[in-house]
Order: sequence, then structure tokens, then C-alpha cells
Amino acid sequence: MQKNWSLINLNKRYFLKFGNKAFKCQIGAEGLVSVAKKIEGDKKTPIGKWSLEKLFYRSDRVIRPKFKKKDVLKIYQITKNCGWCDDIKSKNYNKYIKLDTPRSLNLNHEKLWKDDETYDIIIIISHNLRPTIKNKGSAIFVHCSLSNKNRTDGCIALKKKDLIFLLKNLRDNIYIKI
Repeated sequence: MQKNWSLINLNKRYFLKFGNKAFKCQIGAEGLVSVAKKIEGDKKTPIGKWSLEKLFYRSDRVIRPKFKKKDVLKIYQITKNCGWCDDIKSKNYNKYIKLDTPRSLNLNHEKLWKDDETYDIIIIISHNLRPTIKNKGSAIFVHCSLSNKNRTDGCIALKKKDLIFLLKNLRDNIYIKI
């Protein structure tokens, strides 16, 4: 089976292809964008080949994901104090932050603990990580589908059951090609 994920467009509907399977997914509300034109808050999904970096999950809603091969991704539990910095003025821009200090709460950030199921599982992709360039996009994840809308703020979203299937079939050096 093919080990990488590829985004495909069929009649203005997007699918994430893995081997001979294709899973319906959601992309940014404003479509796709080249990395050169990506800016913070544009609601566009960046085009590129991105490695899967880390996995975050809600232990109160999802059983700890297991991979066919051990230690494919580092796994972290999401707590109420987990956040992702999207503040272009911060040295923590496009990084995980803990939201338990007054300083962190003053930063623009994305809360990883949500009331809905969208962040029950989050895969961090390598977009704008090494190096991190201010205003070139942050918090670009693969996460669970948004039930109330067709598009994301720039991430890739899949049904939770499809995301769990993909995680169970992860192997070394997995990339997502957008």
C-alpha cells in the first residue's frame, strides 16, 4: 500500500488519497495557495509536500491512537491548557504553547481543547515549521471534520473514523501532498 497521502480534487470536491482508498475531506474556505503567497489568516490551505510531525488527541473522547509501526509520530494528550500560537508578534509563532500563564493568554492563539469534536485528533504538519517565518501561516493541521461547514480556516479535515483509519496505517516517513 502507498504510504503517503495525496489531496485530489474531483468536481470541486476534495479527497485525501491513501493507497487505493480516497476519503472525503475539507480544505481552507478560500481554497489552495502556493507557499509563496500564504499569509496568516487567509483561510487558504498551503500547497506542498508536508511531513507529519506530531499527533495530539483528546483522551476523554478518543482512545490513544496506535500505529502499525511503533513510534511513527510523537503523541501528546490535549488538555484544557493546550494552545497553538498564531500571534505574528510572538517568538512562539506557529508553536505549541501552554495557556496557563497570564503571558500566554495575552497572545493570539488557537485553543486545542474545543467543545466540538474538530480537535479530538490533530496532526501537526511541517508547513512553516523549519524555519518558522512570521505571517506565513500557522496552525495548519489535519484534524476531524467540521460538521457545520464545508471548509476549514486552512487545515485539512476528515471524518474522525477516516482519520483513525489513516493513523492505524501510518508508517515511517509519511507525507501529505497538497
